Amino acid sequence: MNATALSFVLVAAVVHAAWNLAAKRISSGGTQFVWLYYTVSAVFLLPVTVVLLVAEPHRPQWSWLLAAVVTAVLHVAYGVVLQRGYRVGDLSVVYPVARGTGPLLSVLAAVVLLGEHPGPLGLLGAFLVVAGVLVISTGRQAKDPQAVKAGVFYGLLTGAVIAGYTLWDAHSVTGLGVPPVVYFGLGSVLQSVLLLPRALADRAEVTRIWRDQRREVLVVAVLSPIAYILVLFALTMAPVSLVAPARELSIVIGGIAAWLVLGERDAVRRLVGSVIVLSGIAAIAAA
Repeated sequence: MNATALSFVLVAAVVHAAWNLAAKRISSGGTQFVWLYYTVSAVFLLPVTVVLLVAEPHRPQWSWLLAAVVTAVLHVAYGVVLQRGYRVGDLSVVYPVARGTGPLLSVLAAVVLLGEHPGPLGLLGAFLVVAGVLVISTGRQAKDPQAVKAGVFYGLLTGAVIAGYTLWDAHSVTGLGVPPVVYFGLGSVLQSVLLLPRALADRAEVTRIWRDQRREVLVVAVLSPIAYILVLFALTMAPVSLVAPARELSIVIGGIAAWLVLGERDAVRRLVGSVIVLSGIAAIAAA
């Protein structure tokens, strides 16, 4: 992989893990929290987006707005499906299945649909990353078999949506030529608008989260765009089939942080999975 693209992905993974750690401290992480950080991100990014649009040497295209609409719908769908999965299934099933199948489907689709050829070493690295993510995230026994089935179903569905927005975002910043910051800024505004009715349905909860956990909202609102904009820049330099699995390094960092900072168990499994993921990242870097 291009060294600059890899460095962007690695920094994005660290930032992604940091904002997820902050999000985990939110006492209720439902739609109202998601709307709040989408909205704060939009407020921060809107002036930058306007300046970049004015300064853009090439005339902005209507296709840029269409691209932002599609990514906003896909990202909102991701949030809705994931939250539904957490309600009817176990987090310990939904999360690893989603994070494992997302990059796997992205790689397969990039090879089959986009004609990418990452090479044997790149493919090996991608599958090692997916395997390592599953090792880190699985292992706990669920008490309810029905919850396991529901978790697998919604995990697969979430993974499919992850693959969908990953491929669409790659097409938008490469095929359509949408500047990454403009693309994410427009998407943030549209995501906030799409979730507004759900947020207004429980204004008291929005007020409570903003009053009691404003710091966490601000951390996520600032770090989340930084992490994904770096990934978008990486997608302009390297194929999806390498970028999608490489960004799963954030799972390693988040898993270790959860063990050291939050006191979560299963340290040995996390470390073994981390070694597998890092081996995959090394293979991708050498591809």
